[in-house]
Amino acid sequence: MKLKMLLSVCACLMLVACGGVDPDSPLGKRQALFKEMLKVSEDLGGMLRGRIAYDEAGFVAGAAALDRLSREPWQHFPQVRDDERSKATAEVWQRQEKFQKMASELEQATAELVRITTAAPLRRSELEGAVQRIEDSCESCHKVFRAY
Repeated sequence: MKLKMLLSVCACLMLVACGGVDPDSPLGKRQALFKEMLKVSEDLGGMLRGRIAYDEAGFVAGAAALDRLSREPWQHFPQVRDDERSKATAEVWQRQEKFQKMASELEQATAELVRITTAAPLRRSELEGAVQRIEDSCESCHKVFRAY
């Protein structure tokens, strides 16, 4: 009985392991970065929209973190499509110039948010506009380059 139970547990673990993405693979690295970017941007948006308490120091730190993160995922897109489990469409690899341009636009938008957060006092209307531009940048890229 113990042997059957052990074999069942091992079989389940093997099946779970087969479906995961290797966190050290390019796909795993960019997925982790995008998830972290999403968390940070949701927190920033949440502070401005009243879903979570506004914390100026936390907002400034989040803006800097998002700016840093916005520059990292692109290095983990290899020259050719690397994994069919990716939510990136084939367009990423077929339209590299457009993809790189949109990545650059996101980087510019996050840099602008950081610039705004360095000028005291922080103005909510400027923060809202900058965060909206970041969200719009993400959305426009997803429309072209992400499979839902």
